[in-house]
Amino acid sequence: MRQALRRQPAALAVAMLALFVALGGSVYAAKRAKINGKAIRAKSIPGNRLRPHSVAANRLKPHSIAASLLKPGTIPEIAADAPLNGSDINELSLGQVPSAAHADAADTAQSAVDAQTALNAVDAVDAQTVNGHSAGCMPGAEPFAGACWESAAGPAANAPTAARKCAGRGGELPGALALAAFAEEPGVSLDSEDEWSSDITTFSGPNAYAAVVVSDSSVLTTDLSNQTHPYRCVIPLLR
Repeated sequence: MRQALRRQPAALAVAMLALFVALGGSVYAAKRAKINGKAIRAKSIPGNRLRPHSVAANRLKPHSIAASLLKPGTIPEIAADAPLNGSDINELSLGQVPSAAHADAADTAQSAVDAQTALNAVDAVDAQTVNGHSAGCMPGAEPFAGACWESAAGPAANAPTAARKCAGRGGELPGALALAAFAEEPGVSLDSEDEWSSDITTFSGPNAYAAVVVSDSSVLTTDLSNQTHPYRCVIPLLR
């Protein structure tokens, strides 16, 4: 019995030594072993435990970091995918918008319809349309004083008939002085039988009045409205 008791400390010592060796080997192995991503449970490491610049940008999923949290030039791959708003864009770096290239002279345009009408037009002289209407003179008429004047006079008629014919074409008889001025234009000749104007001078009774006629030499005279003279109409530019 005493011999067994004397041997117990030796056995105990051997057992403790084996335990220390085993524990030491585990610690050593733990120090030597490398931990990879598979050994880390998802979401087990908080962001504040990561050392700055320890995670490469190509290891992050697109849109995983808000654009407002990124510093310029830090993670270009993420910044490129992040949405932009107006505050992120320097408008001075942008050129003139193509569709507005000719809108500098359209300050008074009230809508896009007006802007398309005034495209490339400095003023109404170059405009092809005005408020949706064609601007120009039909064949057989020429522009003068902001309207279209018929190049040749029509057949003789009394004054009311001449006025009605012009109204049917969307125009009217010209004023006496305007007709005289038109007669002085290069290449323009009034009819030798004088032409009616829209000016009325005197009334002598019901349906009896005199109107001004203009001769081919730009002389202004009068004649009764029931007499006949050639006439030409003045039609607005809009058709």
